[in-house]
Amino acid sequence: MSASSSAPAGKAITIKSRDEIQVMAEANRIVAEVLVMLEKVVEPGITTFELDQMAEELCQKRKALPAFKGYRGFPGSLCVSINEEVVHGIPSRKRRLKKGDIISVDFGTLYQGYYGDSAVTIPVGRINSEKEKLLKVTEESLSKAIEQVRIGNRVSDVSSAVQEHVEKNGLSIVRQFVGHGIGTLLHEGPEIPNFVQEGPSPRLLEGMVLAIEPMVNIGTHQVKVLRDNWTVITSDKKSSAHFEHSVAVTKDGPLVLSSRADFDGRGK
Repeated sequence: MSASSSAPAGKAITIKSRDEIQVMAEANRIVAEVLVMLEKVVEPGITTFELDQMAEELCQKRKALPAFKGYRGFPGSLCVSINEEVVHGIPSRKRRLKKGDIISVDFGTLYQGYYGDSAVTIPVGRINSEKEKLLKVTEESLSKAIEQVRIGNRVSDVSSAVQEHVEKNGLSIVRQFVGHGIGTLLHEGPEIPNFVQEGPSPRLLEGMVLAIEPMVNIGTHQVKVLRDNWTVITSDKKSSAHFEHSVAVTKDGPLVLSSRADFDGRGK
């Protein structure tokens, strides 16, 4: 779940021990299993409420709590954002997926006191080439960002990797919502913008865990929040994609805690 870039700065950056990172790996493994399950069941006609219920049931079966349910009043376990919806879409019994849609699903867990958080954008049946490019570039930008998660680099190196790849492909980056640190709180420091900001940028230290989440639009980068005070949409109603991983900074390089490789066989 993304953080607002307008939120007060100064949230503490925490360093996790090897044991803590192991617990966070378990929290994120449950998230990964849920997302792979959702990739398999997404199809035209299913409601976003049904997806929410399936996600919550599998989470609880794995003895974890859905992290987003009740968080600052959010009513669902799963954020489900369709087409021009960027993030934080609310599950609905009335909202059915249609062929050609893209749906971003963002899920978090609370397991043994630690949070997991990851997101993926899924095509509903066959999608057009414009949306295919959007998904491909957004996921690639996340991979390039993860490559920068190394001791001694700065947050701005992560941000730059996303921005450079997205913009050279003619797409735009959401600026009002950003990634974040994660640990015993869902949102910790530092903020992880997907574009380079002016001013000092924190160095990456061993034991930091980052939720990196490019939110990329086909049209304008500008967004607005709907009357439900949660759902974020693109200002021009063009489609948006969202991919996210929770990644630990280790002496051996980036460790993707929310990898789906064990569940989907694709190595992601």
